[in-house]
Amino acid sequence: MAVHELTEYLESIAPIQLQEAYDNSGLIVGNPAMEIKGVLCSLDCTEAVIQEAIDLKCNVIVSHHPILFYGLKKINGSHYVEKALIKAIKNDIALYAIHTNLDNVLTHGVNEKIAQRIGLKNLEILKPKDTQTMIGSGVLGEFKKPVASYDFLDSLKVRMQCHTIRHSAIIKPMVQRIAVCGGAGSFLIQEAISKGADLFLTADLKYHEFFESNDQIILADIGHFESEQFTIELLYGLISQKFRNFATHCTKINTNPIQYY
Repeated sequence: MAVHELTEYLESIAPIQLQEAYDNSGLIVGNPAMEIKGVLCSLDCTEAVIQEAIDLKCNVIVSHHPILFYGLKKINGSHYVEKALIKAIKNDIALYAIHTNLDNVLTHGVNEKIAQRIGLKNLEILKPKDTQTMIGSGVLGEFKKPVASYDFLDSLKVRMQCHTIRHSAIIKPMVQRIAVCGGAGSFLIQEAISKGADLFLTADLKYHEFFESNDQIILADIGHFESEQFTIELLYGLISQKFRNFATHCTKINTNPIQYY
């Protein structure tokens, strides 16, 4: 089976045209006609992940984040991106990224995965694209019954396996309607407020952005890696259930560049 058959399947779920203008999803390295020997799923593509693929005899890495975002003028191994690209090319490993296009779909999307993990029901796109109710940014859902705010934060640490949660003032003793955006989601704060969310779960919030809660919503930042790490499981499930003629693996490498003390 060729690489292009895998990428065509993934793009039937998250069409490449749904990626944001700044993004670089798609086949970054590799020949679309290359025969697949095995696939490794990861959040990030690093040298360590590429070595893991080599050890597992996988010649395709499907990651959420693209290893290559910006144009390179030189590839001499002086930067971590260059080192990873050189290693992949030398070992004939295809690198495919499915990033904001996977963020922007409801079904089998990054935010649906988060919402399911924390137990939300009645999911809908938080900020639909035009009139397309299944495409857009973020997800909105709810619990069957209101949950004590601190109990929810406690469960969040367990279900999302996060070390810490940065949050705004707990202005509501109970939460039921929850907005979700994996990764950097500050651009959706006002949308979450306007849709009546009690709490907005996201990542990468800056100091001044916490003030935008404006005593109307609880903002909860669990970290970028933490919010999207289960995308690896999502990709593994999509690929392994569809294709049985090659092995699919989840990376065991923790690629989170942020450490906690």
